Amino acid sequence: MNDDKGAGPRAMAAQVLDAVLHRGRSLKAELAQALPSLADVRDRALVEAICFAALRQRARADAALRAWVPRPLGKRDGELRALLHAGFAQLDPLGLPPHAALDATVAAARLLGRAHQRGMVNALLRRAQREGLPTVPADAAWPAWLRERLRADWPDDYAAIVAASASPAPMWLRVNRLRGGRDGYARRLREAGIEATIADALPEALRIDAPVAVASLPGFDRGDVSVQDGSAQAVADALAPAPGAPASGRRVLDACAAPGGKAAHLLERDPSLRLTALDVDPRRLERVRGTLARLGIGADAALRVADAAALDANGPGAWWDGVPFDAVLLDAPCSATGVVRRQPDVLLHRRAADLDALRAQQARLLDAAWRVLAPGGVLLYATCSILHVENAGQIEAFLARTIDVLPEPLDDRFGRVSGAGRQRLPGEGGMDGFFYARLRKR
Repeated sequence: MNDDKGAGPRAMAAQVLDAVLHRGRSLKAELAQALPSLADVRDRALVEAICFAALRQRARADAALRAWVPRPLGKRDGELRALLHAGFAQLDPLGLPPHAALDATVAAARLLGRAHQRGMVNALLRRAQREGLPTVPADAAWPAWLRERLRADWPDDYAAIVAASASPAPMWLRVNRLRGGRDGYARRLREAGIEATIADALPEALRIDAPVAVASLPGFDRGDVSVQDGSAQAVADALAPAPGAPASGRRVLDACAAPGGKAAHLLERDPSLRLTALDVDPRRLERVRGTLARLGIGADAALRVADAAALDANGPGAWWDGVPFDAVLLDAPCSATGVVRRQPDVLLHRRAADLDALRAQQARLLDAAWRVLAPGGVLLYATCSILHVENAGQIEAFLARTIDVLPEPLDDRFGRVSGAGRQRLPGEGGMDGFFYARLRKR
């Protein structure tokens, strides 16, 4: 490897990690901003892999720095600390060739304006190569308040949740049934040298255990396929009309739609849906628009920048025309504790105090969604959380204050019974953690 060429991606990974570790930034947002500047898809994949691996083993790297650096790194050493995290991650768990990882990471120190600290970087990485990083408890990166909640909510599954959340996730695909069948697309993948597994419980799903670049997926740009975890794909099944009920022409609300994968899935299954998709963030709503455009669907969908709970016709931001919906999907804002394996920075940024605000927001959205639902209609409440207070507890409170609601049971395709809904824990069936509750209006 050319060390100078390899130094660029390492320096970028350090800058991304510095923003996430020390300035409270979102990993997804930082990568979205940084990666397009890299022309080589292999460099983009390397930066992404380093960042995810470094965040997943953050506690081990921090333990190494505490033990091996006589004088603790200061506030101005954020990029240096992040570069060391990136270097450790390349050795373990990524297992890159040590000479390439060491030489390019040391060279990256110069690109970051830290040429005078190259010796320190070299020495620490070589020690990690010789000794390995210190062993820490599996849950060391989890904040104490969250460990306590998980142990209380899932005492028998706690260790499995922690282990699954620290493991790389497979790549799940959703085949666009308007463009062809799943079996046919699986053959196209094999012809492209990509092995995928058919998930029998999900009609459009394929799983790739060794994720590949999106650009390598046949027909992705034409809308033949999308990347969407199996748990998220199951939403369309949970919201499906009951047997014998009319499916076509339903008026459907996706109350918190961005980035648009679930709305797109519903339209792929039934293009006749009269879909309204809301999101409070105009930039995120543009992602919904882009998702539908890539798939060639939803030309008649109503996309509105709005707070789904703003129903007062005379109030600011009111969006509802008073015509009820046959079905409402409320994929509610939540703690994201079920997707830590995809968003490892959740463990850095989530605070116990956040839960009170999230629970209040979820309750407000639930009440508003119920108000716009037609009698006989179905509301699906979903989160990517694994905390009872946001899931079974939230639905229990809603049932207690709502007189015209009938919970409808979901089967074990959606996980284990949890109150009036179903809960899948991280890694079960190879999927993310997710909660589903299906509620019918009497």
